[in-house]
Order: sequence, then C-alpha cells, then structure tokens
Amino acid sequence: MAPEEVAEYALSLPEVTEHDPSRTMQFYKTGGKIFAVLTPATATRPDEVALKCDPGLALHLREQYRAVRPGRYGSSHLWNTVILDGTVPDEELTDMIDHSWHRTVDQLPNAHRDRLRALRPGRTAGPGH
Repeated sequence: MAPEEVAEYALSLPEVTEHDPSRTMQFYKTGGKIFAVLTPATATRPDEVALKCDPGLALHLREQYRAVRPGRYGSSHLWNTVILDGTVPDEELTDMIDHSWHRTVDQLPNAHRDRLRALRPGRTAGPGH
C-alpha cells in the first residue's frame, strides 16, 4: 500500500481524525487516542506506518514479514512499525490497521468504546488469523 492508501483507509474507520503536528508525520486518532502514525519517506528512511498491536501478535508479524519491525514510537512491544515497501500484502496491512483501531477503542471509556464498537463490529483475533 502507498502512504496515501494507508491514510485513506485509516480515515475510513469510524470517528477517525488526522493530525499533522510537525509536517513530518500524520497521527490518526479515534476517541482522542493515537492508533496510527504515518511517516513519509526521507532521504534515509522509507515510508512507514506505526500501529498498535497485541504483544504476541506483534512478535508473530515481525517473524512473518521483514517489513514489520518493533515500534519506533511508543512501547516497542505494543507497537509495530511497518515499512511500506509493498512486501506486506494490502489485505494484511488493512487487518493490522483495523487491529490497531480496535486496540485503541478497547482502551476508551465504556460509553465511548461501546458506541464505536457498534459502528465497527466484527472484531477478529487480529491480522493473519
């Protein structure tokens, strides 16, 4: 997926807002909490997206794909950084984005969480499952 496609997909999820505080990365939030950080390529780094992830699943994805690495932002056992080099299938990447959104929603206060879950039912065990 190209960075523009990642952004478009993230913004298609319920009540997602985009923030560009530094012009070097875009934050995607739901319920005021970050679930994705999109960082455009520089001369020394390719396009990448950081996503929240269940720790066990994070390790599995890192073993499965070379482009999935410990998170650059936040806790490295709770976040994965995915290099957007085309080696992770689009469907897998959208599953990872969904999983990150759901993990973020799970941490919101009950009323907000329940309302968002109703807007996006069908939570699965995570990408690749």
